[in-house]
Amino acid sequence: MKKPLLIVKNITHEAPGLIGTVLTDKHITSHVVDLAAGDSFPDPRNYNAVVVLGGPQSANDLSPSMLMQLGRIEVALQEEIPYLGICLGMQTLVKAGGGKVLKCPVQEIGFTDHEGEEYRMQLTLEGKEDPLFCGLSESIRVFQLHGETVELAAGMKLLASGKQCPIQAVRVGECAYGLQCHAEMTLIMFLSWLDIDADLKRENRTALIEEFESFRHEYTATGMQLINNFLRISGLAS
Repeated sequence: MKKPLLIVKNITHEAPGLIGTVLTDKHITSHVVDLAAGDSFPDPRNYNAVVVLGGPQSANDLSPSMLMQLGRIEVALQEEIPYLGICLGMQTLVKAGGGKVLKCPVQEIGFTDHEGEEYRMQLTLEGKEDPLFCGLSESIRVFQLHGETVELAAGMKLLASGKQCPIQAVRVGECAYGLQCHAEMTLIMFLSWLDIDADLKRENRTALIEEFESFRHEYTATGMQLINNFLRISGLAS
């Protein structure tokens, strides 16, 4: 019997989203913990794979919760447990693997930059050959909500880059991945974030909703493909 998938929330309102949809469709068991609610980060060795979601914290924080998180991710890396980190989850992956987390040259918020250009991650040659991006375009439109970025350590692979923030997707070892974008986002999640997140509340709400609706089906299909690819990599799906 396969071990379940561990999903770690760094803030309560950043839910699994499309990840939960795919897990339900495939009847895959998961265990969700919420660090913001006081839950502990369990030993990753008790799980088949680990997903760490986003949040407002920094991987550079010295809080007991963040130090525990980094330690647990180190264990996942040492044991080669499949890992997927989203936004903060990518930054904690890189930090735990020996890289650095730095302030972004330009904060990325929403679907377009300050010049109105779409946020996209462009697959590198390594990314085009990686199974995480199987069946996907070389240029993927994304939603961004972050003020920090990473500096990779030796041996880490850059899988996708961006114009404003160069590092958009990474692989550490053979089966640990990080995405800077929110590929898991659903419409319900997005609408709730518009009411909660301080950076999004400063943006034009109507324009953001119209922008998302204009390509939401494509966005959802891309997110579900990424998640399915990760589940195949982790051995939880065929």
